[in-house]
Amino acid sequence: MINYEEELKKFQPCLDVDDAEGAIYQQDLTDVIDVLKEMLKENESTSDK
Repeated sequence: MINYEEELKKFQPCLDVDDAEGAIYQQDLTDVIDVLKEMLKENESTSDK
């Protein structure tokens, strides 16, 4: 039978996950809202001409 309390004491998080998490949060990722804002700016600048 598995002793869950003992297993939790031995648990160590995977270092790869921590590294990936840091890399993801440090990047400035473009999301859909950023893309739409850029498209609206371009559309406004071309319609003004």
